[in-house]
Amino acid sequence: MRLLARLTGGLLLLVLVAGAALAVDGDIVFKRAGPETSPPPAVFPHWLHRIRYKCYACHPGLFQMKAGANTVTMEAMGEGKSCGACHNGGPAPAIDIDTCNSCHAGE
Repeated sequence: MRLLARLTGGLLLLVLVAGAALAVDGDIVFKRAGPETSPPPAVFPHWLHRIRYKCYACHPGLFQMKAGANTVTMEAMGEGKSCGACHNGGPAPAIDIDTCNSCHAGE
């Protein structure tokens, strides 16, 4: 029974990590404004957040509900705005230089 639970947990983790790395339907891709040498666009796994939270957790307080209406920067996140409101090491893992590939894994 423990083996089955571990295998199931491992499979779920693999699916979540793979899902966060590549954009799927419902995800939001934040295109970067910068030179081609900059990291790939950030992919926000909207579907994963929708499973865990109600819309009003983020809308309209942190993000407007219109595509392209929100400017998201690393500086703003560091100030606790946009994604940084939760991804500050409190309710969600903190955003730092070691976690770049969590969001900037490509499309």
